[in-house]
Amino acid sequence: MGFYEDIAEALDAEGIESRIVDGTLFVPIAPEVEVQFSEIVGEGPVSAIKAANVFVAMADVTDEDEEFEAALVGVVFSVDAAVAEVNKHIAMDQVISVLNDLIEGSDDRLEDLDFEQDPTEPLVVHAQVGEESHLVVELEADGEQPEGRVTFVTYGDDFEELLEQATDELFEYEEDIREAERQGVFDDMVADIGDLTREILELGTFTDFSLMFDALAVAAQQAYDWEEMLVPLDDAYDEGAHDGNVYDEGVYDDEEDTADTDEDGESYRDVDDGESAH
Repeated sequence: MGFYEDIAEALDAEGIESRIVDGTLFVPIAPEVEVQFSEIVGEGPVSAIKAANVFVAMADVTDEDEEFEAALVGVVFSVDAAVAEVNKHIAMDQVISVLNDLIEGSDDRLEDLDFEQDPTEPLVVHAQVGEESHLVVELEADGEQPEGRVTFVTYGDDFEELLEQATDELFEYEEDIREAERQGVFDDMVADIGDLTREILELGTFTDFSLMFDALAVAAQQAYDWEEMLVPLDDAYDEGAHDGNVYDEGVYDDEEDTADTDEDGESYRDVDDGESAH
């Protein structure tokens, strides 16, 4: 069999349809998009080498459409590479479809969410929820299968106060720096304050995008509750200590469970297996 036939057989084994027409192997990956393989015919010793240019093109385009051009996206030298190239573009098409669903809110589960595309990361979108929180969806198409990572990001009560304070200090030097420099300083300042005050709740990484939409729908309704519950761990500990709750539930009631001190003065707790957690 020839190179095209070998590729077609391997694609068929994965349930992917293809067809050979006029010296080109066509592989539909979406209703309007297809991958095309055009075999490279070399001369001399190169004529025995199997290779093909890979194009992505709109499907069912007529010859009269002079504005249309297939885009060269790669070159393959083996059947495995050809199959991997097709799977890559299938994954990317699926990710783009999910991305459009998120931005357009076409799924009923997204009706309470207004996602916007990140200006620097095209496969990242975010939507404001609750009082001062965001849902962030990061789509990925480079792995074995496309996936989406969802996080809930909220900012502590100190964010606005610290930002206002830093902004006032920045504008005290308004005459000393140029506008572009001041904007750069402001952006860095916002990022630093955000890092200091934000809390992140990981909602999971999903290969099932329907399940991901379910998670987003739940997150949209739970945002206000999560904002109240998500506090820095050290703050929660301090609050418990002030309330006298750290020692509740008999945590340190028994003599053998009391906090000990090692030779370096660091405190630790005994655990059930006899090991110490420093």
